[in-house]
Amino acid sequence: MTTRKAVITAAGRGTRMFPATRAIQKELLPLVDRDGLCKPTIQIIVEECLRAGIEEVCIVVERGGQGPFREHFRAFTEEEKKVFAKKPDLYAAGEQLAELSERVSYVEQPSPEGFGHAVYQAKAWAGDEPFVLLLGDHVYTTREGVPSPVAQIVAVANETGGSVTGVRLDPESDVSVTGVLKCEPRNGGLAADAPGQSYNILALKEKPTPDEARATLRTAGVKEGFYLCHFGIHLFTPDIFDCLGHLIENNIRVKNEFQLTSGQELLLERSLSGAGAPYGAVFLDADRWDIGMPDVYLESLTAYGLRGPFAARMRSVTVDNTP
Repeated sequence: MTTRKAVITAAGRGTRMFPATRAIQKELLPLVDRDGLCKPTIQIIVEECLRAGIEEVCIVVERGGQGPFREHFRAFTEEEKKVFAKKPDLYAAGEQLAELSERVSYVEQPSPEGFGHAVYQAKAWAGDEPFVLLLGDHVYTTREGVPSPVAQIVAVANETGGSVTGVRLDPESDVSVTGVLKCEPRNGGLAADAPGQSYNILALKEKPTPDEARATLRTAGVKEGFYLCHFGIHLFTPDIFDCLGHLIENNIRVKNEFQLTSGQELLLERSLSGAGAPYGAVFLDADRWDIGMPDVYLESLTAYGLRGPFAARMRSVTVDNTP
């Protein structure tokens, strides 16, 4: 299976980052990337997709929300060319934005009716092809020499020929705020909770209580008190749109929204019954940073800074915490 498309959802309102998000989309909040350039988060995600072999990217925005993204992903104006003409590195960065604009498309979510509803808006764009699904406010770092999480999940999907959900290990205290999966490890040569392990999914549930997780979502071999939980990256076959369409057509909502996890449950049901393509999971060897939360945004600034050209300078800075 070849995956050449990616969908990035960016239709949220960014309320946790208010008041900064009154004037700027949270997906446009800046980070200093590994090349030393200051870029909006969405650009870093798009570039990571392209490095992993993705050819086309679709950004899902709120109704009327294309403007800020189109303003960023565009060619230089004649005036801008004059301004940056004597700054070759920045001029090259502007030329790259023009190239990226050729790879980026947009669809709008007409009303805020949930994550699953936002993803469904990309159905016509994705067509009959598989696609990677990412969140526009999540960025990722990996250890030296480890492929990006996008490349990791694409590699697993190429082997299995079906949908794949990225997972990570979270403590029991966090299960009530994420999706939790019960899985069967495929690779006997790896620990059940080791990065790189791939799985058959046996069950999944969005935001279970700790009691529910202990009773029905324990994965054999995973250390006590921890669970396999959503990492934030999926690779779906077009079957996910049939599942989401069923929810929308029958007005099946959770907390008044069409949830992606409800679509995943239908996808898994079809897979387990033999009526659909395989649906598995992979433990992604990476760290995830949610820049839509003030504390994690600060952490992400540090994490990205420590892997770029200013790392030595950052390490030399000390903060006096003396009262």
